[in-house]
Amino acid sequence: MKINEIMQYLPHRYPFLLIDRVIEVNQAEGAITAQKNVTINEPFFNGHFPGSPIMPGVLVVEAMAQAGGILGLKLLEAEGRDIKNCVIFFMTIDKTKFRVPVVPGDTVIFKVQMTKRKGHICQLEARAYVDDELVCESSLKAMIKADAG
Repeated sequence: MKINEIMQYLPHRYPFLLIDRVIEVNQAEGAITAQKNVTINEPFFNGHFPGSPIMPGVLVVEAMAQAGGILGLKLLEAEGRDIKNCVIFFMTIDKTKFRVPVVPGDTVIFKVQMTKRKGHICQLEARAYVDDELVCESSLKAMIKADAG
């Protein structure tokens, strides 16, 4: 899935759209693999940190959540639900660990799996990798709002 299709699923736009490509959605396993190419042109590098640019960890978590949002909407769509006015909101972030800084030139691969869904509430396990090295992991909970439009 390329950027134009991603923007059909997420309301985020520059500079806060943090997914460049969806590599795979595995509906049977409730999993998604997505990608972000990090460049020195990212606006957050102006202040984080001058002379030693590092992608803010909260944005790595946000990118994992955006991948999870696409996954949630794709799974609803596969159930035949109308997702036109659906938006997914963060509820909780737990057990987050930042293991390696993300820097300009990195390609971050996000692997997110929905581990539980009850009604409009989803539990997700998310991991981010650079060159197959785990850089961040977190447990996320989100709420699907069906009539956000």
